[in-house]
Amino acid sequence: MLDIKYIREHQDELKTAIKNKGIALDLDELLGADKERVDLLRAIEQLKEEKNKLNDEIGRAKTDGERKAAISKGKEVKDKLAELEPSFAEANAKFEKLMVSVPTIPSPDTPIGKSDADNKEIFRWGEQKKFDFKPKDHIELGKALDILDLEKGAKVGGFRGYYVKNDGVLLMMGIMMYALKKMVSKGYAPMIPPTLVKEFALFGSGWFKGLEYDPEVDEIYQIATSDKETTGELSKDKKFLIGTAEPSLLAYYSDETLNEEDLPIKVCGYSQCYRSEIGSYGKDVKGIYRVHEFMKIEQVVVAEADVEKSNKLQDEMTAISGEMHEELGLPYRRMQICTGDMSPGKYRAFDLEAWLPGMNRWAETGSASNFLDWQARRLNVKYVDKNGSKKYVYMLNNTALPSPRIFIAILENYQTAKGTIKVPHVLQEYVGKKEIGGMVSV
Repeated sequence: MLDIKYIREHQDELKTAIKNKGIALDLDELLGADKERVDLLRAIEQLKEEKNKLNDEIGRAKTDGERKAAISKGKEVKDKLAELEPSFAEANAKFEKLMVSVPTIPSPDTPIGKSDADNKEIFRWGEQKKFDFKPKDHIELGKALDILDLEKGAKVGGFRGYYVKNDGVLLMMGIMMYALKKMVSKGYAPMIPPTLVKEFALFGSGWFKGLEYDPEVDEIYQIATSDKETTGELSKDKKFLIGTAEPSLLAYYSDETLNEEDLPIKVCGYSQCYRSEIGSYGKDVKGIYRVHEFMKIEQVVVAEADVEKSNKLQDEMTAISGEMHEELGLPYRRMQICTGDMSPGKYRAFDLEAWLPGMNRWAETGSASNFLDWQARRLNVKYVDKNGSKKYVYMLNNTALPSPRIFIAILENYQTAKGTIKVPHVLQEYVGKKEIGGMVSV
């Protein structure tokens, strides 16, 4: 969400951003709604001021005639207010609905494009592995090694359900522990945040496309049942399952005013993540590449309102993820996201993609985003700068490592001709062996 004063002063740039990001928003309609609500509010305030003056006149009236005249005028004012206030409420509701779609103007170096096909590769590390045998995908490998059971997963969990078993559990948890240990060593404070959150946390972080949850377009789950308050009454709060730790981590600071000397705040969160994948119908229907629940380590940074410093922080976050890919021995590339593949609030975004030889494709294994103050305005997170002025913080996030996709990348890149999986050196302490499917222990 942006400041309306900023919107009024940057109409041309915002119209370009709306076009380049492919957002269905008429900025002129928004500005018209803004003018209408401001005009109505001004008229209402004038009437209220007049009403107060008339109340004073009634109290000071010396004759019945003066009192009756003031009362009559007061009734007229009251009737006008009764007419204008619903109109203002309607105009303001329209304004607020349109306001949530206003995008952040993307960074100058963001590529202009319509879809992920227009994203720009800016860095590549490692060589795609050459096999002297036909490589298998993670589905075949997982079944043969008895570390994945997709059939039972679908039976119990439905479409995209899965079981991770035996050494697969040690490998997947090892990925998470390795990532968590790495993040702590880089100065990120660890958290295990709530995975069940109130509506404001998801709206504030930008997980709703509108003002409220819409199950037709928002890729998250709402809980159907209500819990009870301490009074024993059913809670009126709507609850949702998070799609990443980001909403919980950012909402931790909601409605707070921080101090500049405490910034940047660096946090990493471990959580189970839930996504309905409503917008991905028909995509990646086999295996565990695209699933409804998974584990992930997420990075979040709350920073001062400085574009250059926030971009450096974003580059730092992306570099840490790249470092982990390299230590895991996974070929990867860094993609700069184009305007048409960005969500409205993002100023600058990058994806990391690992090479999956079994699936013969590059696959997203992380995403780093700089939102500037777009999320902070929704969550009302400010800080006091060195001059004593209050400003909204800047907020950034990045996937440290996602469990299923890194799990897939390891299975497919480290498979052997005999069907075993070599365990990357940095994960051996967690898995307890050098090879899955073999007999070699650490």
